[in-house]
Amino acid sequence: MVVGSSLLLALAAYSACLYAQVRAAGDTSPMLFAKSIEWYTPLNICYTVGVDGISIVMLLLASIIVFTGVFASWKMKMQTKEYFMWFSLLSLGVFGFFISLDLFVMFMFYEIALIPMYLLIGVWGSGRKEYSAMKLTLMLMGASAFLLMGILGIYFGAGAETMNILEIAQLNIPIEMQRIFFPITFLGFGVLGALFPFHTWSPDGHASAPTAVSMLHAGVLMKLGGYGCFRVAMYLMPEAAHELAWIFIILTGISVVYGALSACVQTDLKYINAYSSVSHCGLVLFALLMMTQTAATGAVLQMLSHGLITALFFALIGMIYGRTHTRDIRQLRGLMKVMPFLSVCYVIAGLANLGLPGFSGFVAEMTIFVGAFENNDLFHRVFTVLAVSSIVITAVYILRLIGRSIYGEVENKEFLTLTDATWDEKFSVIVLIVCIVTIGVFPFLFSELISESTATIIASIMNI
Repeated sequence: MVVGSSLLLALAAYSACLYAQVRAAGDTSPMLFAKSIEWYTPLNICYTVGVDGISIVMLLLASIIVFTGVFASWKMKMQTKEYFMWFSLLSLGVFGFFISLDLFVMFMFYEIALIPMYLLIGVWGSGRKEYSAMKLTLMLMGASAFLLMGILGIYFGAGAETMNILEIAQLNIPIEMQRIFFPITFLGFGVLGALFPFHTWSPDGHASAPTAVSMLHAGVLMKLGGYGCFRVAMYLMPEAAHELAWIFIILTGISVVYGALSACVQTDLKYINAYSSVSHCGLVLFALLMMTQTAATGAVLQMLSHGLITALFFALIGMIYGRTHTRDIRQLRGLMKVMPFLSVCYVIAGLANLGLPGFSGFVAEMTIFVGAFENNDLFHRVFTVLAVSSIVITAVYILRLIGRSIYGEVENKEFLTLTDATWDEKFSVIVLIVCIVTIGVFPFLFSELISESTATIIASIMNI
């Protein structure tokens, strides 16, 4: 598994470099490395794949999380082969989703990514794992039903002879059909992006999942929601997106603030990070609905940044829990004295999460807010200010968390015998921290790749 994940990361990095070189050479094709194979003729389904700047960044994110997740699972003892089999299947679904250009193939990989979550949480999880696994599966399968209706509505509404996303985008779906199927499709993807009030599966699922699964779940799987909303719902139904965006702006604005406020009152480390993810993933959908290129670029940067930061958080929480056997911050204190490496890394993760300059979170959030303010009407400005307020709330719960659990005197004397991180744990978190800092210091390496692709989609949405 280590060899496989290492090769996967190397291939993703090579693909990103190759993509940048081809673009620099002047290739303006909407999708590069595209390939289409006829699959099921009666419904005009083809196995069509390709990448643009958005998907290549998402592939790079997924490969990093999978690579570090393998090291975070180094000490997995129970049914190891079965665990990594389902973990690999989950990864396959994620990678396939990001490269799919056919609506049916995209939906197929979406389902492949969801099914393993039930077993990974229900068998290898902790706490109320059966309840959490069932809740997550039922809610996301319900969202899949909406998504399937939306995809079929797009296909038949457009009168298309193909399910190719790029070809359907050239057709004019009647506005009456768009008004019906845009909210259905956006909702289908939005549930996976923790859209309020359909977010409740997320905290329970995160809290019960094993460490590496939490990393992949929050770091990558939730990004399928934002990616699908942008690539499918908004891109293929732009008129309805303009008409109905205000409804989802309200819901995402609530997600951003509600998630941050909920994190403030939690005492479980995983629940704090889970509700923080609701807030930050809500910010992704919020930015996309602003329909400006700057905000859309910020949304993709936020998906990349949040994926790395939340994966780092869950990795560290798993390592701390493995030693202290508690995630309750009321029972943790003085960890800096007994496990300084893990504590310093946790502080770094917290500062990155609250948007400190020099980290990826600052770059992503500032790009989103600047892009959102490009809309000069009162409605958009008011909700942008509401979203900005989440930064202050985030600072409150992050600083409270760090002060309560990391610093101070050790209250539980049993903690004095605890050991610090092992080599595999250090390697995993260092890789994530390096990636977070790299994006924060050199954001142009990624923003230039992303902006070309977001410009194409935003131009299509705005030119209606």
